[in-house]
Amino acid sequence: LQKTLILLQVALSVVVGKTLMILFPNAMKRYILKLGEKSRMNKNPKFRYENWGPTFFSFKYLLFVLKVKWTRLEDEAFEGHPAPNTPVVTLNGEVRHLLDFMRDNRPLILNFGSCT
Repeated sequence: LQKTLILLQVALSVVVGKTLMILFPNAMKRYILKLGEKSRMNKNPKFRYENWGPTFFSFKYLLFVLKVKWTRLEDEAFEGHPAPNTPVVTLNGEVRHLLDFMRDNRPLILNFGSCT
């Protein structure tokens, strides 16, 4: 049910966005450039609006947003419920899932750190 609601929400936003891009191209360009400022995309001089702006609200955009949102559904953790089985990357670059590391009844301990 959640995936269906997300599909409807994203599809509606793509249809509305694409329609607005056709009706008001300059206003939508300013809006998309504002989004680029927030993510600092516009700081890269080789990354021009003409390269990425028109891809907003395309079919590829729809599929990408759906994939990200559907993947995030699996990442939610709630007290008293099973742990999410999120994808992780090993030191060898292999993609596995978190619960792949469980062994019998032993607890799985995650240690997060940083190197500076």
